[in-house]
Order: sequence, then C-alpha cells, then structure tokens
Amino acid sequence: MPMAIKMAAPASLAIEKIFGSVFERTLPVTRPHCIACLRPQGACICEWVTPVANEAEVLILQHPLEVDHAKNSARLLHLSLSRSRMLVGEAFGERELHDSFKGPRYTVLLYPQTPQDESPALDAVQLKDPSRVRLVVLDGTWRKSRKMLHLSPLLRLLPRLSLDDAPVSNYLIRKAHEPGQLSTLEATCAALAQLEGEGSAEKYQPLLKAFDGFVAQQLAFVPK
Repeated sequence: MPMAIKMAAPASLAIEKIFGSVFERTLPVTRPHCIACLRPQGACICEWVTPVANEAEVLILQHPLEVDHAKNSARLLHLSLSRSRMLVGEAFGERELHDSFKGPRYTVLLYPQTPQDESPALDAVQLKDPSRVRLVVLDGTWRKSRKMLHLSPLLRLLPRLSLDDAPVSNYLIRKAHEPGQLSTLEATCAALAQLEGEGSAEKYQPLLKAFDGFVAQQLAFVPK
C-alpha cells in the first residue's frame, strides 16, 4: 500500500526557497505594451503620430532587427501616412513581393544609384501621377539595407528613386556614417514631397516637426 510521505517543514521551505529563486530569475518580466505603436507604455510614441494624406503608396520593408529598436522611425512613419503598408523580413521572395506589388501602380525603390546597379531607368512619364506610384522603402541601417537588397533579387530590378536634394537630418539619436544620410521617416517624407511636386513639402512639415519631438523623447531616455 502506498505510503504518504510528509515532508518536514524546514525541508519544504528550503525547496520552495531554492526553486522560487530560480523561477524568479528565469521567468521574463513583461511590460505592458501599446497596441498601436507596439512600444512599452512608458515609451509610447503615439502622441507624435501625425496623419498625412500622402498621394503615392508607401511599402515599408523593415529589417527584423529594427522592429524593437527604440530609435527606429518607421513605425511612426507607418502610423502617420494614410497610404502605407509594412512588411518585416530580411529576404523577400518573388511571390511575396509580387503579392505586395499588386495593382496598376508604377513601383520604384527609394535607394541611391550604385555603379553595380542593375535596375532600369526611371520612367518620368509614369512619375507624373504620384497617386499611381508605389514607393518601396527599406528600413534598416545601410549595412542591413544592402543585405536586404542582395537577398531579394526582385528589389534589385526595381527602378530607383534618389533624392534630388537631401535635407539636413535631425536624427540625433543614431549616428550617420555618411553625410546626407537620413532616418527612414525623413527620407520617405522627402521622397514623397519630390514625387508630389512643388509646394507639397509643406504638407510633411507637421510630421517632421513631430519627428523632432520623438527624437527629443528618445534623447531623454539616454543616461546623462
């Protein structure tokens, strides 16, 4: 007949103390997150979301390492633009990109021209109507974006849109490796203004001003 074994109180407390401390060390402590910006509630950026009715559609391809990066600007951009989509990945297959490129739009990649560029020239006629243009934006450091481009052959075949006159960046929370490098938000706003033509730059100023507030918020978290 099975016998019930009664553990002595000191032994029971010792085991509870040992395993309890182990559980306390190994179980992750999760903080409540905002369901909109996906940031911890203490670092929510929703106050900086500034609705903008952009004409060209924007498709943001975000590198996985940027998703939880506190200094990343793409989420704020995505939440602010009326016509934007965001996909996360490092390598994008042809089927996935073809599905994302559906619709009668002229698709261009926001990326500077390079000597090894195998993309076709821009069609100036198709650029005249920005409402029929799809702007693909790579969100990541230059090193990450180059790798994304290398791993996604279809992206390399897209016509490339370069900025005619890059503005001075206010992205003070991440180091630029080359002069003229901008945050994803700043570069996209500049590209959209370029596509939409004269006078449209003013439309993006409220979002760029909100971006300055976002930068200031992130700087406040940096230990002094």
